[in-house]
Amino acid sequence: MILVTRSSLPPLEEYIAEIQDIWDTHWLTNMGPKHKAFEAALKAYLGVPHVQLVTNGHMALELTLQALDLPRGSEVITTPFTFASTTHAIVRNGLEPVFCDIDPNTFTVDASKIEPLITERTSAILPVHVYGNLCDVEAIDKIAKKHHLKVVYDAAHTFGETLAGRGAGTFGDASCFSFHATKVFNSIEGGAVTFADPALGERLYQLKNFGIKGPESVVGVGANAKMNEFCAAMGLCNLRHVDAEIAKRQAVAARYRERLSGVPGLQLNAQQPQVRPNCGYFPVLFDPAVFGHTRDEVFAALAAQGVNARKYFYPLTNAFECFQGRFDPAKTPVAQTAAARVLTLPLYADLPLAEADRICDIVLGLK
Repeated sequence: MILVTRSSLPPLEEYIAEIQDIWDTHWLTNMGPKHKAFEAALKAYLGVPHVQLVTNGHMALELTLQALDLPRGSEVITTPFTFASTTHAIVRNGLEPVFCDIDPNTFTVDASKIEPLITERTSAILPVHVYGNLCDVEAIDKIAKKHHLKVVYDAAHTFGETLAGRGAGTFGDASCFSFHATKVFNSIEGGAVTFADPALGERLYQLKNFGIKGPESVVGVGANAKMNEFCAAMGLCNLRHVDAEIAKRQAVAARYRERLSGVPGLQLNAQQPQVRPNCGYFPVLFDPAVFGHTRDEVFAALAAQGVNARKYFYPLTNAFECFQGRFDPAKTPVAQTAAARVLTLPLYADLPLAEADRICDIVLGLK
C-alpha cells in the first residue's frame, strides 16, 4: 500500500542524542530549553521577526484570531477550499465565515472577489496558501489597508517557501503553520504563529498558557497550547534535514509533471515563477468530459492497485454536514468544481521514482 504521504524522520540516533538532556533535566514541557532553541531556529530559518510555538496548527489559527480581539459576531472573509481547521477556528471564536471563491489556477482565494464581500461587519481576512501556492498577498494587503482589516494567513502548506526571496511567514498580521506529522516539516505534532507585532506575541503567549503573565498574575482566560520538549526536539532534528527532504520531493514532483503534463483533461498544480516551492502536494484535477473518467473513478482505480490518493480538499468546508443549511456552496462555483475534480497523488521524500511511474501508468492507462 502506497500512502498519500509518509512522515519524515531524522536518524534515530540523532533524535536520541537530542532528547538525552531531557532525561538529565526532567524538564518535559512549559517552554523549556528545547522549546526556546526550536523557536530561535525557526525564526532564523523562516526569516521572520517573531515566532510563537503552539501544540498544533489549529491552535495557531484559533488563538491568533482570539489574540486579535476581533468583535464577536463579526465577519471573516475566507475560502471554503481548505481543511476543516481553517473554518472551525473562525466559528469557534464566535465569528462568521464569509466564503470567497478561489482562483482556478492557484486554488487560493480570488483576491478580485474579496471587496464585494466586505460589509460594515467585516473584521478580518483569513486567506489560505494552497498546495504551496501563495495567495495574491500584494492585492490582499491593499484591500486590508483600505478597509482597515486584519489579515491572518493559513500558511500550513508553505513551510520553507519564499516569494521573491521573502519568507511566506512574513505576510499579513500573522501567519499560522502546522507541523503535523503529514506535513513537509513536522515536529510530530505542533504549530507556530509568525508575526511582526510584539504585542500580538505577548497576547499569544498568555493565551497558550492559561492567561498567565507571571507566577502570581493571571491576566486573562487562556488555553493550554504549549509545545512539549519532545516535539520541540523532533522539530530541531527535522529542521536540519528539511531542505534535503524538499529536494527529494522535488524529484518526485518533477517525474509526475514529466509524465502527466499535456494530457488532455488533466490540470496540474500551478508553478508560480517567484515562489520557491516545498513540493508538499501534487494535486491533479480530472475533467471527466475530456479525460473520460471522473476523479472518483481514478481514485478507485488507484486504490485497486494499492495506491492511496486523497480527495483533498473535498468536500468544501461550506458544504460540511455540521453547517447544513447555513452556507450555500453554489456561491463558490470555482471551488465547488475543484473539490469535485481534485485528487492529490502520493508524494513524500522517500517515494521511489519507480512507484511514481507506476502511479502515472495507472492514471494514463485509463485513457
